[in-house]
This record gives sequence, C-alpha cells and structure tokens, in this order.
Amino acid sequence: MSTFDEQSKPQLSEENDSSATKKTKAIRWWPALLLIVLMFAIRHMPGLVESPTLPMFIAAFMGPAILSGVILLWWLFASRATWKEKLIGFFSVVLIAVGTVVLLDKSMRDMNLMFYIIPTGVGLFAAAMILFANQPSRRLLVAVVAALVGFGAWNVLRSEGVTGKFDPTFAWRWTMSAEEKFNAKINQESKDSTSTASASSLALADSIKLTPIGLSTSPWPAFRGASRDGKYPGMTIDEDWEKSPPKLLWQISVGPGWGSFSSANNLLFTQEQRGDKEAVVCLSAETGERVWIYEYASRFEESVAGAGPRGTPTIANEGLFSLGANGILSCLVANAGTKIWERDLQVDADRKPPMWGFSSSPLVVDGIVIVHAGGSGNKGLLAYDAKTGEPRWSTASGDHSYSSPQIATFDGVSGVLMETNSGLQFVNAKDGSTIWQFDSATPNYRTLQPLVIGNSVLLATTLGSGTQSILVSRDGDKWNLKEEWASRDMKPDFNDFVDHEGSLYGFDGNIFGCINLADGKRRWKKGRYGNGQVLLLPDADQMLITSEQGELVLLKTDMTKLVELAKFQAISGKTWNHSMMLGNRVYVRNGEEAACYSLPTLPATAASVAQQSF
Repeated sequence: MSTFDEQSKPQLSEENDSSATKKTKAIRWWPALLLIVLMFAIRHMPGLVESPTLPMFIAAFMGPAILSGVILLWWLFASRATWKEKLIGFFSVVLIAVGTVVLLDKSMRDMNLMFYIIPTGVGLFAAAMILFANQPSRRLLVAVVAALVGFGAWNVLRSEGVTGKFDPTFAWRWTMSAEEKFNAKINQESKDSTSTASASSLALADSIKLTPIGLSTSPWPAFRGASRDGKYPGMTIDEDWEKSPPKLLWQISVGPGWGSFSSANNLLFTQEQRGDKEAVVCLSAETGERVWIYEYASRFEESVAGAGPRGTPTIANEGLFSLGANGILSCLVANAGTKIWERDLQVDADRKPPMWGFSSSPLVVDGIVIVHAGGSGNKGLLAYDAKTGEPRWSTASGDHSYSSPQIATFDGVSGVLMETNSGLQFVNAKDGSTIWQFDSATPNYRTLQPLVIGNSVLLATTLGSGTQSILVSRDGDKWNLKEEWASRDMKPDFNDFVDHEGSLYGFDGNIFGCINLADGKRRWKKGRYGNGQVLLLPDADQMLITSEQGELVLLKTDMTKLVELAKFQAISGKTWNHSMMLGNRVYVRNGEEAACYSLPTLPATAASVAQQSF
C-alpha cells in the first residue's frame, strides 16, 4: 500500500502542475468582450434616437477608436497572456494598421479611419482572442490573421461620403467614381478640336454676348429665389402624373457641387468641381449645353459631402457673383463668363475654410456684394463694391455659418439678416452697422436660411436642437427681441423649410413634417424622403420635394396629414441640392448630374405658364 502511495504521488503532482500551467495560459477575456459590446453600442447610438445631438455624434465618431486603444491596453496589461505573446500581438496589430493606412485609398484616410477601420481591425483581434482564450497554441496566430483581415479588407474600398444620417457609402476601389467619369469626359472633350462647346452652344454664346443680363431679365436671380425663401408663385401642377407624366427635356453629367441654379435670359448658372479647378458654368436652359465655363485653380474636399463648391451664383446688374468653397469670390460678365474682379476670403478674413467649406451664396444690394466669412474681430461679414471688388465694410459675426445673408424688412426698416453659430444679426446694408442682434450661441452649426414671417423670424439649429421663433418689434429707436417659442418638433439639419397658411413644412431630421407656426407644436411627421429639399407653390397649395435619393415628389400643403400626390425618379445619386422652377419646368441637380423636366400643368394656369416659360 505504501509502495502504491509513493508511486502515485509524483504522478498526481505532475497532473496538478500541468493543470495549473494550463490555467495560467488562459487569458482574462471578459474585459475585451465588454469593450467590444460598448464599442458597438456607441457606434450605433445616433441611429437609435430620433434626433442625435452633437455630443452623440462626437461620441460615435471618436468612441470606437478610443475604445480600440483601451482594448490594446487590456491586451498589454490585463489579459494575463505571456509578455512574449503580448508584445508579438501588439506590434503585429500596429504594423498591420500602419501598412493598411499606407495602402488605403485616399478617400478612406479621414473619418473612415477613426470610424470604421481601426475599430474593425482591433475589434477582430480582440474577438479572436476571446474565442480562443483557452487555446494558447492557436490564439495569437488566429488573432493576428483576424486583425489582418479586419484592417486589410478596407483596402479594396473607396469612400463616397455619407448620407444625411451619416451612414457611409462605399464602392469598390477599382471602379470609377462619378467625378472620375466626369473628369475623363471633360478631358476627352478638351482634346476634341471643337473644344467643350458644340456649334449650337457657340452660336448661343455669341448671341448672348450682345444681350444685357441683370435683375430685370432674371426670374430666379439667387439661391432659393429673389427672397431666398424657396417659394414659386403663379403655378399649379397637374397632380395626375400617370396620365400626364413629367417629360425629360435634357439630362447631363456635372461635376461635384452642392449649390443650386440661378437663371436669366434662358440661361442657367451654377458651380461645379472640374478636377483641380472650381468652375462657374453657364448652361442653356433649353438644352443643357454648356455656353461658357469660368475656371480657377481651387479644390476643397472633405469626407462628408466630398469635393466641390457649396454656393449658388447670384445675378445682379453689376455682374454674376460666385463664392467657392475655398473662399474665392468672383465677379463675372454674366453673358460671357469673363472675370471682372476676384477676392480671396482666406486673405481678407484671415482664416481657413470652415469644416465644410465657405458656403455663403453672395447677396448683392445697392451696389454692394455681401458674404459671410467668419473671420475674427470685425471680419465676420464682409462687403465689397460690386463694380470694383474694393472692400466697403466689415463687421463681427459668428465664426462659422453655412447660411447666406438675405434682405429682410422689420417695421419698415430694411437690412441684411444673417444667422450664424452666435445667433441672428440684422445689419445696415450700407455700412454694416448693427440694427439689432439676437444672441443664441450654439456649439452646433447653422445652415438654413432664416425664414421671415411678418415680424417674426425662424432660426434653426442643427443636430437635434430644433427651431426658435423670434418676434421683432420696435419702440421708437429701441428694438425688442422676444422668443415666441422654441420647438424640437422641427429639427432640420441642412434642409430648408417653407411656411404656408399658418404651418411650417420641412424636414424634422430626415423625415418630412409639419408644425403649427403659432406654438411650434407638431401636426404630423411622416414623409420619408431622406435629407431632401422643398420648394413651395403657394398659389396651388402644393410642394415639390427633391428627395435625397433624387426623386421629385409632389405634395399637398395639408396641415392634418401627409398627402403625397405623385412621385418619380428624376436623377441618380445623393441629392442635397435645392431644385429651381421656371414656368412649368423644374431644374434639378446633385454632385453627379443635372436634368430639366417639363411638368404637366392644369388648364387654369395656362396663361400663367405662357407668361413664365421661355
């Protein structure tokens, strides 16, 4: 018996030692699992609420990358792996990440790197360690291969920006983007002996050089119309599009750009990116042919909207005015496309472009052209002589805004209204002196045009902040500003709204809705058109929506419910641009293509159509 005990003791001891060794080689996996779950939750948090706030977006953007760093700290200091295994794993992940960044398509190196690539690579490394926590002979190899797949898979993709909900859009890296196809097309055209213009467009260009272009010849001289309110009176659209469908008159490829059209003398004016040059482009409203192109060296590009100018050209008696995304303010001869003068806001305002570029569409009033620059001190709102480009005045304003100055009148006093991150200001157009200022600072950004309704102004703030109604009144020389209501039932981002008969119609987030103008309370919310834009036909009680997907949708202005009358696919690609109407024609564009459709009208408006069409 004693012999058996003596023989068995060493064997039991060896088994215990082996078991203990095996246990010490198993890693502590549960912290990594919690971090992966937290990473996933933070990333998808904005999509779980109706209107995400700026802190939510920042958390969703930075959080996964930060937690990826925490996962690597877990691996080095709390995983219980051997130091040899820790160091090999850590430096393998770092080298794979660096190699991936070097090989990535340039479109993937900004937001996508923080948002997707780093979290995916590190997350898969940690997931493999969790799954093979008790298999020390396999887990390191499997985890490194998982990291290689998690990082390396992104090398086959390129980014095409994001949707209005900040959802990413990707394409295979080896396919040509819409911009690359457009650039290839214009490069081929430039090699053609007939240049970029056809014989007919050259003849048209010659004929319009003799025709003056100014406000008297312009039915739509600026962004969202003469009053910048997105209203087009005198038109009623036939609601039966099955019987009388819209007719495509022309469709063309365009370069990236997020502005709209202005029009005069049967011509359209817009802006686009053409390779490394920004361009102001004149098109025939009848055929879509390019009549003239004015180009200058400039390219602005960011990861949300991509490349291209943001503004819309403005027609005035002194010329055609445009502002590029890098801050180049140009005055051109409208009927020829030749430069009269040019200014650089980066120099004049001593600042770099804001996050999404200079977006102010110039305002021309009483011989002065006014743009928002957002420089420090008194370099916020800048005014130039419309004929010469010489500075006339400048005044303090917010340091960033994606809105444009516009003319407004309160109690018989006319001035320039401008909304920024600081609030709302009303200044004298002649000298820039402040008439009144409504302070409403926000860490978010403001993009919409202020909407004036009588003596009230609607001021909207992005990322879930909502809309304020401000009542403006005057007692002698004293101006009184009072907030009538503040509502989160209308929370537009960069999608302008319109008012009609006591209701406000617009995009609450990315869903179309209606609120009561008396108190800001919701009446309905239903139209799922993405982050689109709206044009009001007030005489017909109709609205024309351009959806984010490029659809044209005809709605009834009904305060009780969504009434969708007709819909069709007009253009392809992400469409954030405003549409424009002239007569019964609607002009739409995005960063890829532009088109003109003839819309059916009711017999009762035939005279109006004949009056307004070309």
